[in-house]
Amino acid sequence: MKKFTRILSVLFFLVLIIQSCTQDEEPLVSNLEQEKEQENLIPQSQIDQLILKSLQETGDFIWAEQSDLLIWSALMHSDSTLTIGYKPASETQANSRIGLEKVSDPNWEAAAQKIIKQVDETLTVNRSPKFRINNLQAVIHSDLPYLEVKLIDLEVISNLRKMGEVRYLEPKSYEFNYTLLNSNNPENRYMSDSGCGNDPQNLSSNDFTVITPSAKSSWNYEAMGISAAWAQSTGEGITVGVIDTGISPDQPMFNSLFNSGQSSGRYIQRFGTHQTGYWWWKRYDGPDDQCGHGTAMAGVIASPRNTVGNAVGVAYNANLVTVRGTSDVIINSGNEKDGVAEALVLLGNRSDVKIISMSIGDVFYNSKVADAVRYAFNRGKLIFAAAGTSTSFTNWYGVIFPATMSETIAVTGVKEGTGYQRCDTCHSGAQVEFTVVMERSGTNTKPLTTANYSNNPATVGGSSVATATTSGIAALIWSQNPNWNRNQVLQRMRESSDLFPNRNSQYGFGNINAAAALGVY
Repeated sequence: MKKFTRILSVLFFLVLIIQSCTQDEEPLVSNLEQEKEQENLIPQSQIDQLILKSLQETGDFIWAEQSDLLIWSALMHSDSTLTIGYKPASETQANSRIGLEKVSDPNWEAAAQKIIKQVDETLTVNRSPKFRINNLQAVIHSDLPYLEVKLIDLEVISNLRKMGEVRYLEPKSYEFNYTLLNSNNPENRYMSDSGCGNDPQNLSSNDFTVITPSAKSSWNYEAMGISAAWAQSTGEGITVGVIDTGISPDQPMFNSLFNSGQSSGRYIQRFGTHQTGYWWWKRYDGPDDQCGHGTAMAGVIASPRNTVGNAVGVAYNANLVTVRGTSDVIINSGNEKDGVAEALVLLGNRSDVKIISMSIGDVFYNSKVADAVRYAFNRGKLIFAAAGTSTSFTNWYGVIFPATMSETIAVTGVKEGTGYQRCDTCHSGAQVEFTVVMERSGTNTKPLTTANYSNNPATVGGSSVATATTSGIAALIWSQNPNWNRNQVLQRMRESSDLFPNRNSQYGFGNINAAAALGVY
C-alpha cells in the first residue's frame, strides 16, 4: 500500500509539472497573485486598444517603443518569453551588419552573455523564478542577433533597458485581437484564414488563353506584357524562394510534372521551418501546404508549361525553393515568427536563391522577422513582399509589415482598366513600389494559378498574387541578364513600369511591363 501511495504521489507531482509547463498556452497571470506587480498588470483588452490606436494614428506599432509595464503585461498575457535583440555596445550601425558579421564573433558573443548575466543577477536578487527553454537558461539564435528567455519579473525589463547591448525587447508570443480591426463584423478578420483554400475552379474561356503545348495563360498576363516577354526569357537558371504555407504534395505540377512540356532542366526543393507545440515540446510540421496559399503562390511564379492544361507560371522555367514558414497568411503567432525568420535565414544562406517572394505579413512590426529580412537582404537577395490583403471592411489600413521595410519591395494589386484603382481587398500606400493588374472589371475574376490538386486551375487574388507575379517577372529579367545584381534588375523593372519616372503616392511606379523590361517593345 505504501508503494502504491508513493506511485500516486509521483504521478501527482508529474501532473503538476506538466501543468506548469503548459504556460506557453495559458497566460501566467492566474498563477501570479502573490507577485507584487500583479496589481499593475495592464488588461489584455487595454493592450489591444493601445495597439489599435497606434495603428490608426501612426500606421504601425513597435514593441521596442513601449513602456516596461506594457511589455511585461504582454508577457504575462502570453507565454512569458521575451525576445531580446542584442549588439556590441559600441556598434552604432547594428542593423546594417546583420548577415555580414557572424554572431559567433567575440564582440557579439560577449554582448549576448552580458545580457544573460544581467537577467540572471536580477532574478537571483529578487528571488524570482528562473525558467528554462529546452533545458537552457537562454536560447541564443545561431545566425541572428537575438536571444530569448522566459521570465515574470518586471525589473528584468527595466534593467535591460539601460544596457547599451540591448537593441530591442519584445514579447515573443503576444497575439493581438484582430477582430478589433473590424468592429462592424468581427467575422471578417484582417488577412484572415480566407487566404487559405485553393480548390480548382470552373472558368470561362474568356479568363485564359490556350498556348502551346496546351497550357492556360491567365487573362492578366497580356496586361502585364508577360506573354510577349516569353519570346526573350522563361526564367531559366534563376531560383526563386517562396516563404509561405508550403506546397501541396498532391499537386503533380510540383512533383512528377514539374519538368514537363516546355519546362525542363530545373529543380524544385521543399523545406519546412514552421513548428507546432509549446516551448517545452515543439516539432517541425514539414513542408506540405495545409492551407493552400503557398501552393497558389508557387503556381503563379513557376508552374510548368505543359500539355496537361493547367495554369502556366510567369517564370515557367525557373527553379523553385519553397519554405513552409507559417500556417496561414498572418505572421502573428510566436511559432510563425520563428518559422518566417528561419525561412529567411535558410534562403539567405543559399547562393542559388536570388529572389524571395513573401505574400504574407502582419499589421505591425516584428523585430525578429525584421532581423531576418535584413539578414537575407544583406546577402544580396531581392525580396518582394505583399502590401496587404484583407476584407473590404478592413483595408483602411496601409501597407503591412514586412513590406513596410526599406529592404523589401512592396507590391499591391489593381483592377483592370484605365487609371489606378486598387482591388477590393488590396492595401496601398507610400511604400508600394509596383502594382499588378489582378482583378477583372465587371466579373472581378482573379488570375489563374495551380490548385492544391487537379489539373484544372484555381484562381487567387489580393496583393498576394501581385507579389508572386512580380517575383516571376523579376526572374524573367534576371534570367536574360544573369550577370546583373539585384539593383540592376530592380532599376529595369522601374524603368519599364507605367508611371516611371514619376512615383504615385499610393501605387509607386505602377504596373510593370515585362515585355518592355526584356526589350520586346
